[in-house]
Formats: sequence, C-alpha cells, structure tokens
Amino acid sequence: MQIIPNVKLDIEFLDWPVHMAQAINLAQTVINTAPNPRVGCVILCQSGKLALGWHKMPGQAHAEIMALANAQASGLDVKGATVFVSLEPCAHQGRTGPCAEALVNAGVGKVVIASLDPNPAVAGKGVAIIESAGIKVSHLSDFDGPARSINPGFFKRMETGLPFVRVKLAMSLDGRTALASGESKWITSAQSRQDVQRLRASVSAIVTGVASILKDDPLMNVRIDELGLTEAEKVSNQMSLGTQPLRVVLDSKLRTPTNAKIYGVGSVKVFTVASEQEIGAYSKSIPTTCNVEIIGTAATLVQGQKRVNLQSVLESLAQIECNEILVEAGSILCGAFVDANLVDELVVYIAPKLLGATSKPLLDLKELSQLAQAPEFKVGELSQIGEDIKITFHPQRLTSK
Repeated sequence: MQIIPNVKLDIEFLDWPVHMAQAINLAQTVINTAPNPRVGCVILCQSGKLALGWHKMPGQAHAEIMALANAQASGLDVKGATVFVSLEPCAHQGRTGPCAEALVNAGVGKVVIASLDPNPAVAGKGVAIIESAGIKVSHLSDFDGPARSINPGFFKRMETGLPFVRVKLAMSLDGRTALASGESKWITSAQSRQDVQRLRASVSAIVTGVASILKDDPLMNVRIDELGLTEAEKVSNQMSLGTQPLRVVLDSKLRTPTNAKIYGVGSVKVFTVASEQEIGAYSKSIPTTCNVEIIGTAATLVQGQKRVNLQSVLESLAQIECNEILVEAGSILCGAFVDANLVDELVVYIAPKLLGATSKPLLDLKELSQLAQAPEFKVGELSQIGEDIKITFHPQRLTSK
C-alpha cells in the first residue's frame, strides 16, 4: 500500500482529495450506524462519471456495495475505475459479505482509502485482499484524521476496549445549572434542546444517574420529530432512527422507581452494586412489559459509600458494541466521570443569563490541593445555537487516577 500526503500527489491525481472529501461527506449522511462505522464511497469510472454509496445501518449494504449497485443501476462500467472509500474495505463475513472481495470481483483499477480499519478482523486484511489481486491501493494520509473523527467511538472501542464518552452540560454564564430551589427548566434555548436530540440520536447509549431519575423522571429518549431534519436527512436516516439508543442508569442502591418513565420505552440497563438477593427482588417488581436488565457490577468506594465503578460500566458497554455514549446527568455523576479521566469530550451549552452564587454548580469535582492538578481541556468547536453558545472541549491534561 502506498501512503500519499496530498502534497505528494502527481498532477494527474490532483482531483483525488476532492473525491475523498466527498466520500467522507457521504459517510456523514447517516446520523448513526452503530455498532458499525459510518463509511462513504465514491467510484470514479473511466468515463468520468461517479457512483456514490454510503452505509445506512447494520445489516444493510456497506458503502462500497451500495456504490457498485448504484453504478450498475445507472449503467456505468466500473472496470478499471478508481474507488475512494473513507475506511479500508472490510475483509470478513459479517451480516454482509467482504467489500474487498466485491471490489476485486467488480474489476476496479485502483482503491484509495482515507484510513485503515482498526477492527482486528480487518486491520490491513482488506488491503491485502485487494493488492493480492494486482489492484493498487493508496492511502491518502491527510484524510486519516477526518476519517477517524467521524467515527470516534468505533476507533476508540476497537483500539482500547472502551466507548467514546461524551458528557453534555448546560449552564448559565456564571457556570450554574439550576436555582437553589432546583428549578432548571429551561436554562438553554429550544434550539439547544433540539441540538441535544441530535446528540442523543448519534450515540449507542445514554447514561444517567438515579439522582436525575428521582428528580426529573425523564424518558431520555430521542424525539425524532424534534431533530429538525431536512427532507434529505429524513430519507437518509429513515432506517437508522427506527431504534432508540440504549438507556443506562447507574443506581448503586436500586432506588429507581419501577414505574419510572425511562423503563417504559426501549431497552434499559441498570448497573448497581446491590446484592444478588436485592437484584432478584427488585427485578421481580419491574412490570413484565418493560425491557429492563439489572446488572451487578464492580464497586468504587466514595467517602465510605459503595458506588458503581464507571470503568467497569464502560467496559460492559463496549462488550455489547456501544461505540459512543452520552452522559446526561447531574453535577455529581458528570463530575465523577471527569475525576476518573474517562471523558473524551465535553459538550457545553452556555445560556446568556446569570443565576447567582447560591445556584447549583456545573460539576461536583474532587478538591484540588494545587492548581497544577486541575483537569485542562482544549476547545474543539464553537458555535451559536439560538441565543446560546455551544462549545466542545477535549481533554488536554487530566489529573492522575
């Protein structure tokens, strides 16, 4: 495989970055393809015409297969074509066949990839299949970062055994989340709340704590009619949005009411440190119509009290192929994720209002003895949503565990 930075491209290949950028844009057409990665493909036929494809959802055709099918439907000849794909073509038989073999059988002339697949079942094997057939494979290294950035959870799960953890926070200008009375609806604008629905739709699981359940009794579901999708997005996502993300409740002592709203829609997993006897009794009290699983997990001692071990929860979620999770919880649980160095991204919505010193703080973090111990983040993206400001932060230097 030839690794090529954009600056090293021969003049006859200067349109390669344009086609690869299009493949990456196609990959982002669908909000969520978990547990699979989002992948886009552009086939440049020798006639100069293009055939496009992208992966819609697990069990459906991969991007390369869709592009080949679209080429056939349009009467395009793919013999000798150049294929641009945002991720190395798969080499294994899953719910669909190996894309690498399909490209070989189609007789394409070149394959250009943005990134190698981190999945051990692929990991260079797709490239090997294609090259063994005498087809040249090139890696446009300048697109490796963008290709990884559209699938952060897939790459992290394959490389570390943990999902990508995104923590959502909403606050006033003075860093407060609610009045001293607990009133918090609504700090941020309707547009920000709509944006949160998109965040929920993009993840495999939404994690919250029992304190949030007891306080607000939320559904924690995706309200599809509030996603603000364009007509094109509705068509692209009509299959993938048919399933709600898994809801996860961290409940050390099984205090979640058995008639909680969150139990009424979709699948829920409750992680607890309660005894087997307590788990058994609680499970029997949950209505049989609910899809709820109670899971005993490892404990962490916090001020002498047993709490659910967050690392164990993330490992369990990775084992069931959760790529990305969204933590929507109160200051204590969100702070615990930060303190444990388990946060990959903070998404903060800042409302242009002041709540005052007696209002509730954004995060409950452990006390620091030195400023040098403070977790540091770097700004990823900044945008205005309605009247609010949305900022994404990524960890730069975190305190030791």
